[in-house]
Amino acid sequence: MNKENIVLKAKNFAHNKHKNQKRKDGVTPFLEHLEEVVNRMKNLGITNEEALSAAWLHDVIEHADTTFEELNKIFGNTISVLVLSLTKNYNLSKKDIETQYVAQLKNSSIQSKLIKFCDISSNLKSIQNSPLSKTQKNKQIKKLFFYLRVIKKDIIEIESTYPKIREMIDGVNTIGIKFKQKPI
Repeated sequence: MNKENIVLKAKNFAHNKHKNQKRKDGVTPFLEHLEEVVNRMKNLGITNEEALSAAWLHDVIEHADTTFEELNKIFGNTISVLVLSLTKNYNLSKKDIETQYVAQLKNSSIQSKLIKFCDISSNLKSIQNSPLSKTQKNKQIKKLFFYLRVIKKDIIEIESTYPKIREMIDGVNTIGIKFKQKPI
């Protein structure tokens, strides 16, 4: 399967799985978030078909009735493992979910970390512009900056490969500073 076909297949799969979902604001279609993540990946210069496919699919296990096995059957091991590395395990206790997820992020591939970075960037923009209370915004942004700090070292190390990472880091920091977060 060529690049356009696998990425298009992932986009169509994600569209089907998330078609009626909304962002936390209850208004914005969830699909806009996925498109923002993929566009951020492309803007960084990422052309890898598995990474772009996984960017489309990064929330399907967590937010849409999809299993790893289903993804693996349709998209193969590389893409399904990328998606799984970005998925929280809600079968664990609340405390263990976060502990496991942080360990997972730390040990994930650079492709997973790039997807997560683009995901966080999209989420920060969305939260900043949302009708949430300042307290809710602060709480969500604090958590996203926690995840950023987990992947920061690896993201900064590849800045020479993807120079536009600096622009995205600056954008993330601009939002973070407004919510009293220490820049990464």
